[in-house]
Amino acid sequence: MKYDFVAIEKKWQQRWQDSKAFAAVTGDKSRPKWYGLVEFPYPSAAGLHVGHPRPYTAMDVVARKKRMDGYNVLLPMGYDAFGLPTENFAIKNHIHPAIVTRQNIENFTRQLHMLGYSFDWDRVIDTTDPNYYKWTQWIFLQLFKHGLAYKTTMPVNWCTSCKCVLANEEVVEGVCERCGSEVVRKEKSQWMLKITEYAQKLIDGLDSVDFIERVKTQQRNWIGRSTGAEVNFNTTEGDVLRVYTTRCDTLFGATYMVIAPEHAYVTKWKDKLNNYDEVEAYVRKAASKSDFERTELAKEKTGVRLDGVAAINPVNGKEIPIFISDYVLATYGTGAIMAVPAHDTRDFEFAKVFDLPIIQVVASAEGALVDLEHEAFTDVETGVMVNSGFITGMSVEEAKKAMITWLEKEGIGCAKVNYKLRDWVFSRQRYWGEPIPIVKCEKCGFVPLPESELPLLLPEVESYETTDDGESPLSAMTDWVNTTCPCCGGPAQRETDTMPQWAGSSWYFLRYMDPHNPDALASKEALDYWGQVDWYNGGMEHTTLHLLYSRFWNNFLYDIGVVPHAEPYAKRTSHGMILGKNPHYVGFAETEEEKQALIAKYGNEALRPAVKMSKSLGNVVNPDDVIKAYGADTMRLYIMFIGDFEKTATWSDEAVKGCKRFLDRVWNLQEKAAPGEDYSEANVAAIHKAILKVSEDIEAMKFNTAIATLMALTNDFYANGCTVADLKALVLMLSPFASHMCEEMWENLGGEGMICHQKWPEYDESKTVASEVEVAVQVAGKLRASIKVPASIDDAGAVAAALADYKIQKQAEGKTLVKQIVVRGKDQNIKLVNLIFKPAK
Repeated sequence: MKYDFVAIEKKWQQRWQDSKAFAAVTGDKSRPKWYGLVEFPYPSAAGLHVGHPRPYTAMDVVARKKRMDGYNVLLPMGYDAFGLPTENFAIKNHIHPAIVTRQNIENFTRQLHMLGYSFDWDRVIDTTDPNYYKWTQWIFLQLFKHGLAYKTTMPVNWCTSCKCVLANEEVVEGVCERCGSEVVRKEKSQWMLKITEYAQKLIDGLDSVDFIERVKTQQRNWIGRSTGAEVNFNTTEGDVLRVYTTRCDTLFGATYMVIAPEHAYVTKWKDKLNNYDEVEAYVRKAASKSDFERTELAKEKTGVRLDGVAAINPVNGKEIPIFISDYVLATYGTGAIMAVPAHDTRDFEFAKVFDLPIIQVVASAEGALVDLEHEAFTDVETGVMVNSGFITGMSVEEAKKAMITWLEKEGIGCAKVNYKLRDWVFSRQRYWGEPIPIVKCEKCGFVPLPESELPLLLPEVESYETTDDGESPLSAMTDWVNTTCPCCGGPAQRETDTMPQWAGSSWYFLRYMDPHNPDALASKEALDYWGQVDWYNGGMEHTTLHLLYSRFWNNFLYDIGVVPHAEPYAKRTSHGMILGKNPHYVGFAETEEEKQALIAKYGNEALRPAVKMSKSLGNVVNPDDVIKAYGADTMRLYIMFIGDFEKTATWSDEAVKGCKRFLDRVWNLQEKAAPGEDYSEANVAAIHKAILKVSEDIEAMKFNTAIATLMALTNDFYANGCTVADLKALVLMLSPFASHMCEEMWENLGGEGMICHQKWPEYDESKTVASEVEVAVQVAGKLRASIKVPASIDDAGAVAAALADYKIQKQAEGKTLVKQIVVRGKDQNIKLVNLIFKPAK
C-alpha cells in the first residue's frame, strides 16, 4: 500500500475545512480553554519562506496535543498587511496596495492550508480591513483622550530612501532597518505615544509572566531603569543646568559639563559666546547625524567649548567649562551631563582631546590612587571616596546616600529614577497605513473624530509617492484633508500622517477572540473567557519592538477597563533561525588555492558552512518545492527535527529525505500490525516510556527529541512486531507532527472519528521507570557530546538521538554522515556512538 501523500493531504485538508475541525468555542465551560498564538505574518509577494513554518508548526504541534488533552483550543491566524514593502511595490508597479495585499494574502492562505495547520480559519483578521482598523483608530482615540498621544516638534530619524520617520528601534547602526539606507536627523512635527508613562509597569509586569529569561532581559535593558539623582549646576549667566546622574557620589570629580548641540541655552547664550560662529557650525553638523551615530562609543570625540559661559560645580563652587558635543542628546535625560573623566571612559577620552583636568574621587577598597595618564579607573562600583570633601573616606554606597541627603538639604538636587525608554514616534509620512483620526482646528487645536465616524477610511490617491518635503501623499488630497471641526463646526484639516505598521500588531491577539464584532474590539464575554494568551511564540527580533508595544497597549486597555488582564501573554518563547548552506564555504573547495580565493573574496563569511538564506546566494528554500517533492507531513516533521527549537539550525536536503523515509516506515507498519486491542508484551514498556517522553518533550519544545523517541519506538516495532493497539499508540503520538498521514492511518486502522479529536494516550507510571544510560558521542573519534537515552534503545535509535543533539548538529553542518559505530558494554547497554562525516558536495 503506497503512501500517496498528495491525495492523502488534499483529502484531509478538505475534511478539516468542511467540518470546521479546529473551531474554537467562546464560552465553552465544559473544557479548560487554551489560547496559543504565533506572530501573524506580513504577507509579502514572495510568499512563505521556511522561516515561517518553524514557529507555526511548533505551535500547531502543541495545539493539536492540547486538543487531545481535552482543551478548548484557540489557535488563530491573520495578516499584518499594512507597511512599506507593499506600498513600494505599488509605486513601482502602478497598482493599488489593496490589490497587492489581497493577492498576497490569497497566496499565503493557500500555503498555510497546504501545510495542514489547525488554525481556526473563521477568525482570520487583516489589519488593512476597515472593520479591523476601525478599532485600531478607536484605541488611538482613547490614548489621545487620556493624554498618552500628543503631537510635538522634535528631531527625528529620517530615512533618506523610504522618506519617512523611523522609531529609534528601527535604526540599526545608523541605517534604516528595512532598506539599509542612510538615516539622518530632521526636525519634524510628530505624533507620539507616551509609553514612558508605563515604563515601570512594563518592568514590574515581567515578574508575573513566564517569558524565557533572555526575553525578559532584553525588555528590561531596553526600558533601562536606573536610580540616581538630579543635580542643579548654576552658570555664570544665572541659568541653571540640571543633570541626571547615577553617580552623584563623584560630583567632586566633575571637571566640565557637556550639553546637547540642540540645547535651548545654546541659542539663549548666543550674544554671550565669543565663538558663536564655531558653535553654530558644529550644531549644523550634528543635525546631519542619527542618534545612533552620535552615541557610538568608538567614534572620535568632537565638541566645541562655549567661550563666555561656564558652569559652577555645586559641591566646591569651582567654575568648570561647558562644551557642546554630539554624543549628548537633547531628547535623552535633561540634554546635559556632568563629566567625571577619571572614572568614565568616554569622559576620559574627551578630556584628553581638550586637555581638561582629571581628578580621581573613587579609589579601590584599600584607598590606593591610580595612574590616570592612559585610561580611566572604571572599577568604581565598590571602593572608597578620595578627594571628595565631606564624603572622603566613605564607601561608594554610603557616599551616594550622603550626597543625596546633602543635595536635598541644600535645595539643589534630589533622588531620581530614570529610564532609557523614549516615547514612541507614531507618525509615518506614507499612504499605506491607518489614517490618524484627528483634525486640527485653528480655534480648538487637535480634536478627535467622534467615535461614530470610525473607521476613517483611506481615500483613493493618484500617487503613493511621499512628497519631497517629507509629507504624506494624503496631504495632496485637499478634498479629503479639508473638513469641519467636530467641536466648533469651523474649518479644519485632517491629520495626513498615518500610523506605523506596529499599530495593527499591538492588539491583534484581542481581536482574534471576537473577530466579527461590529460594536467593540471584542465582547466582554470573549475577553473574559479567553483572558491572557496562554502561550505566545515569536522571533527574538521582536522582543524590543512589537512585544514592548503590545504590552503597553494592553496595560493601557486594562487601566481603562477594556480588558481583564494587564499583561497580554502568560508565556512567551522564541525560536532560532533556519540557515541555508553557504555556497562560498571553504569546505566545498577542493584545493588550497580555491580556499584562499574564497576567503579573499568573501572574508569571514567563507568560513561559515551555513548563512542566512538569501536570493543572491541561491540558498532560499521554498516550502512549495519541499511539499511537492516530499509532502507537507515530511516538511512539518523535518522542521521540528532539524535541531533545538530555540537555536539556529541549518537546512539539509538529505535530512529531509531521511524524514520522508521514516514516515514511509511508519506507513508500512499497517501491513505488519497483528490484530489486537492491547499493547503487545514486547512493546508495552517502550510504548509507555514513549508516551511520557513525547508528552514532556512537546511541552518543553524539545520537538527533535520527541521525534527521535518515536523513531526509536518504530524501530522497536520492526524488531518485535506490533499489534494494531501498538500502532495506534504510535500514530496518536505522531499525529501532531505528521497530521495528514496519521489521520489516514487512524481511519485505516478502524479508529473512530478524526485522530485530531481523540484522547492523547495515557501512560502507566509503573511502566515508565526505565533506567536511562548516558552515551558518549564522538565525531571522528573525538568526544563531542554526552546524551541520555533509554537503556532499551537500539543502535539506530541511539544514532538518531546523537544526531538530534545540538552540539553534534553543529559538528555536522555542511557534512554528510558516512559511517556510524555503536559500542555496547558488558551489560549490553550502549556506551558509545562514534559518527564519521565528510564534507557534503
